[in-house]
Amino acid sequence: MKIAVFGAGTMGSGIAQVFAAKGHTALMYASSVQSAQRHKDKLAASLAKKVAKGKMDQAAADDIMSRILVEEMDAAADADLVIECVAENMAVKKELLAKLDAMCKDSTIFATNTSSLSITEMAQGLKHPMVGMHFFNPVPAMKLVEVIAGGNTPAELVEWTKNLSLEIGKTPVVVNEAPGFVVNKILIPYCNEGVCVLQEGVASAEDIDIAMQLGCNHPMGPLHLGDLIGWDVVLNIMDVLFNETHDSKYRANVMIRKMVRAGKLGMKSGEGIFNYKK
Repeated sequence: MKIAVFGAGTMGSGIAQVFAAKGHTALMYASSVQSAQRHKDKLAASLAKKVAKGKMDQAAADDIMSRILVEEMDAAADADLVIECVAENMAVKKELLAKLDAMCKDSTIFATNTSSLSITEMAQGLKHPMVGMHFFNPVPAMKLVEVIAGGNTPAELVEWTKNLSLEIGKTPVVVNEAPGFVVNKILIPYCNEGVCVLQEGVASAEDIDIAMQLGCNHPMGPLHLGDLIGWDVVLNIMDVLFNETHDSKYRANVMIRKMVRAGKLGMKSGEGIFNYKK
């Protein structure tokens, strides 16, 4: 099968890797061919490290990379499946999908890797049916895929996507569209509440995380988790949850807004709740 992945960052390159590892051809797109090639080179370097550590055979790495192609956008016209994982912005996604809707063959399946946005709204005006196929980071290691049915997603497409997820070695859960779906509707408020506890002076950041790790057997506390996810992502999803429901329990803590404005996004910026610059 020919897969076209739009958005070649951490998620997009991970999705391309997973499909390529199962024998599919994966076209990888970014803002430009040059940008997509840089992401492909980065993935190649990552696989080379695994080979050097004995975690992957060289032949397997070579096979994966041979199946990941960087081409011009029109090469996606005959793709069997399009997966978009561009910026978590409805306008950006709809603009891309409109272009693809006009370009792709009628039988192409459209899927979105959105972490919180409405599939129903995203699909408005498209002739291609759309389904949510939400992977988790890091995609090659994380087993879950949320298969999300929008208001107009055909039942047979949900079943097809569920079976495809199984075929590429993932465990699918079928979700009826709701803000944040299942995981992020529970997980992101957990990070937000950790910041609330910190702001109220109940405990230090270190002790909040230790308490949740040892008291609840969580692998990571809410504050380190927010730093890993990125506080800009946490804020964006909290705002989606609040704007869709108008429930005060989904109101983002003002401390998160301040951190995002200050560029303190977490691990990816070198500083969030904790400092990673050392």
